[in-house]
Amino acid sequence: MSEVLSQAEIDNLLNALSTGELDTDALQDQNDRQVKNYDFERPAKFSKEHLRTLEIIYEHYGRLLSTNLPVYLRKTVQASVASSETVTFSEFTNALQTPSILGIIDFRPLNGSIILEMSTNLGFSMIDRMLGGTGAALDKERDFTEIELTILQKMMIICVQLMHDPWKNVVDISPVMERLETNPQFAQVISPTDMVAIVTLNMKIGDVEGFVNVCLPFFTMEAVMDKLNTKYWFTNMQEAADEDYTENLEVMLKHVEVPVKAVLGVTSITVAEFTTLQIGDIIKLERNTGDELDVYVGNMRKFNALPGSSKEKYAVRVTEVVREEE
Repeated sequence: MSEVLSQAEIDNLLNALSTGELDTDALQDQNDRQVKNYDFERPAKFSKEHLRTLEIIYEHYGRLLSTNLPVYLRKTVQASVASSETVTFSEFTNALQTPSILGIIDFRPLNGSIILEMSTNLGFSMIDRMLGGTGAALDKERDFTEIELTILQKMMIICVQLMHDPWKNVVDISPVMERLETNPQFAQVISPTDMVAIVTLNMKIGDVEGFVNVCLPFFTMEAVMDKLNTKYWFTNMQEAADEDYTENLEVMLKHVEVPVKAVLGVTSITVAEFTTLQIGDIIKLERNTGDELDVYVGNMRKFNALPGSSKEKYAVRVTEVVREEE
């Protein structure tokens, strides 16, 4: 409750006001709340912190594109985040041209879908490279043929699969490419008035440069909005780095293919004898028929084995493991 002034204090206050000793502006309550305009047609559902976290995620995604796409295109690829913003879905689709390259992605396990939009000059450059060309873009844009759409869809699937790793610190996603559209009218995945976050990447394939836009609807991101902050992202990244590195390395090594060969024996012959070899000729080896064979993994002798067959194919049965000290 406000303090009650005495009559003397009231008189002194009035005198000060009348003589100008006290400024009326000083009597205003400094704790008044500032009124801000709120646009109900464009609700601020994505904060600057959310957009910053999305930029960090897709900076990682850009690095993956730069290292993986050259394997297929056989040309240098550079990708980095250019900007991020919040708009309505109608504003995003109205800014698209026809034809466009729009990948509709089921963002499992999150609800709804996201859209991966790529500049047509980048698409034609990819098609040209995949068909053996230099990777040049077209001077005049045109519609895509069925063959070109098939190639584009395969490239878009590769781009979609690369999204899993950048998102794992927020949510373990399994994105699936639903379909590829070239007309923005057929890419209405949410209401036109719904808010979306747009992360724009600048991509360069050789000398061809264009933009890749990732459209992330609030409806899809709503379940993980609390996790879209840099503190949570870096905390999870540190926890992942602290996991048992040896165990993860063993899992990855199990999928590595190595050549394995069993050596029947070794001998020496002259070049003249080699050039006159015919089907049915016999070459003497230094081993007897009952001797064990040397089995090499790569260039290292790792096992001893006996020759035989299995399901009508040549095979060996391992009898001994050769240790390094041997």
